[in-house]
Amino acid sequence: MHSRARRAFTLATAGVLTAAGVLSLAGTADAATTLGASAAAKGRYFGTAVAAGHLGESAYASTLDTEFTMVTPENEMKWDAVEGTRDSFGFGSADQIVSHAQGKGMKVRGHTLVWYSQLPGWVGGLGADDLRAAMNNHITKVMDHYKGRIYAWDVVNEAYQDGGSGARRSSPFQDKLGSGYIEEAFRTARAADPAAKLCYNDYNTDGQNAKSNAVYAMVKDFKQRGVPIDCVGFQSHFNSNSPVPGDYQANLQRFADLGVDVQITELDVEGSGSAQAADYTKVVNACLAVSRCAGMTVWGVTDKYSWRSAGTPLLFDGDYAKKPAYTAVLTALGGSGDGGGDGTGDATCTATYARTDTWGDRFNGQVTVRAGSSAINGWTVPVTVTSPQKVSATWNGTPSWDSSGNVMTMRPNGNGNLAAGASVSFGFTVMTNGNTSAPAIGACTAS
Repeated sequence: MHSRARRAFTLATAGVLTAAGVLSLAGTADAATTLGASAAAKGRYFGTAVAAGHLGESAYASTLDTEFTMVTPENEMKWDAVEGTRDSFGFGSADQIVSHAQGKGMKVRGHTLVWYSQLPGWVGGLGADDLRAAMNNHITKVMDHYKGRIYAWDVVNEAYQDGGSGARRSSPFQDKLGSGYIEEAFRTARAADPAAKLCYNDYNTDGQNAKSNAVYAMVKDFKQRGVPIDCVGFQSHFNSNSPVPGDYQANLQRFADLGVDVQITELDVEGSGSAQAADYTKVVNACLAVSRCAGMTVWGVTDKYSWRSAGTPLLFDGDYAKKPAYTAVLTALGGSGDGGGDGTGDATCTATYARTDTWGDRFNGQVTVRAGSSAINGWTVPVTVTSPQKVSATWNGTPSWDSSGNVMTMRPNGNGNLAAGASVSFGFTVMTNGNTSAPAIGACTAS
């Protein structure tokens, strides 16, 4: 759509837990004063698009590192950036972003493998057989390079036309390989990295219309026939001429009902003040209302580097000051700019883990949450198991899951009030599937 644009919550572990080990981790209400931490408490990620060339700017990097838990390379993973010459790959700028993200405990969305735009000239000049080979080679080589480091890939991007036809967009892939190229790309991607989420990504599909209906029909067909697709990305670029549609949430839900995750992948809203804040709130509330909405990514850190900079569409202005839209998003996520809770900023809690029972194929764990020197109104504790482990049962708490199924965020089941020094426990059963390692218990976050 735009030619040159387009931490998961880092768990504060203190080391490797032994089978019967006990570990206490504390967190303050401040953990809920950032976008990423607040989204994580809701079982979501909150990400941003990143340009490698800006990482050297201290304000850019510090805002990125503080606020976000997911990054998407803006242009650095596109075909022209990594394979300008056939079968000659260069990943320097993309590697810079991935390394930065990994160093800060962030996840990475790969963007994008097959797209009609930002293609080097040699691709369009290939005949059908050569183009098929080049497409599959590109997918395989790029995914092999990042195997195990990418949370989700936009395998195919923007394959449908605008307007009322619902037709496929003309591109070298569509014109020479036919409509089957999308399925082939997804099957090739699954073979290259079976663990990565595989997404289809597009714009102007945010409400129900001819284009979104065509994408819906494709995803439904893929799911029925076993074509590997895990997620659908909704770019969600909004302005006064293209506002947040009234059926935005319902549209996300109908895709989720097909059995795929939905992700808001390139969010920006042109405007300012309360009107912009209200639209951002609508988007966040819609994602939170759809259980399979894995998270949200805004398309850039600061207005000054946005592809729509004249429309000031992001959460931070050109001086990295937080805009009303930022406050609205944080509030919608349940966070607080004043430190959460009662605003004192000193509400704390600890989470202490112990294994309680062990059988041949499973074990039970118990986490004790204890309030600090002040009463708290609620708490969250993230618990991460190592694949192929799975949590099969929980008690005395209400869990939510990230899209990987490996990170469980537990919160109170009912009243979360704890007096100063008081404690409560929750438990869970882990099916080992051959891996008996203890779960990683993240810092307790109080409110």
